[in-house]
Amino acid sequence: MLSGHHLETLVAVVEEESFGAAAARLRITQSAVSQRIRALEQQVGHVVVTREGPCRPTAQGEVLLGLARGVASLEADALGRLAGDAPSTVLDVGVNADSLATWFRDVISRVAAEPDGPLLRLVVDDEHHTADLLRAGSVLGAITTDPEPVQGCSVEYLGTMRYLPVCTPAYAERWRAGGRWRWREMPIVQYDLRKDELQTRVLHRRGIEGGPPMHRIPSSEAFAHAVRAGLGWGSLPEADIGDAIDRGTLLRLTDDTVDVKLYWQSWRLHTRAVGWLTDAIHAAAAIHLR
Repeated sequence: MLSGHHLETLVAVVEEESFGAAAARLRITQSAVSQRIRALEQQVGHVVVTREGPCRPTAQGEVLLGLARGVASLEADALGRLAGDAPSTVLDVGVNADSLATWFRDVISRVAAEPDGPLLRLVVDDEHHTADLLRAGSVLGAITTDPEPVQGCSVEYLGTMRYLPVCTPAYAERWRAGGRWRWREMPIVQYDLRKDELQTRVLHRRGIEGGPPMHRIPSSEAFAHAVRAGLGWGSLPEADIGDAIDRGTLLRLTDDTVDVKLYWQSWRLHTRAVGWLTDAIHAAAAIHLR
């Protein structure tokens, strides 16, 4: 049976990125940290963490990280039940930036309204990549576009976020000639040059592969501001647009929409905290998502 101390030490090494920092966090010696990691590796028959540079989990270490966080969540839930209190557990959750800037705020508000609710630690990544956080054992649950459950996880459909490609009237006046957009020349606002597919999907429908100049704005709020300021065109969530199109402060470039289906994936942990968070996420999604 794997030792709880060994799993706890693995989590500390990965989160602190070094044996020395993990030792300080656990209030033990660095030698003791090394001994625990070696004992864990001998027990499972694999190297579980890299030693050079920032310590990173190996593929086998990622499996154990998921187990370690699950055990910690179950332990906190059991202790809370024994004490007759709500579980004061930490929930690591992967969420995409646009959800965090819009409908997921309702989840945060619900947590804030519960004085004895769980502690949230959010990890932000693109919705197409948040499932990788589950595979890496970094989070207990994630908002993702992946409908296929990660091994050991359950998956539930939440709804669809709809995006509209928009720009300012001044931008349209500059880049639309004779009623036709100059797609290959018009600057684009991108959240991430590698992962953001919202603008490129609009371009691909017009047979355009690469080419247009791109601004990188890695913040949902700043991204929306950049589009509203006329820096470039971009696909904004309907919730961000509000009545701006009706008021004429934003224009739609096309009738195209980009629909992104979102799912909630979480480890199969039957704890009150995970169940409570799942209910909060579904309640917020039911109000804001299509």
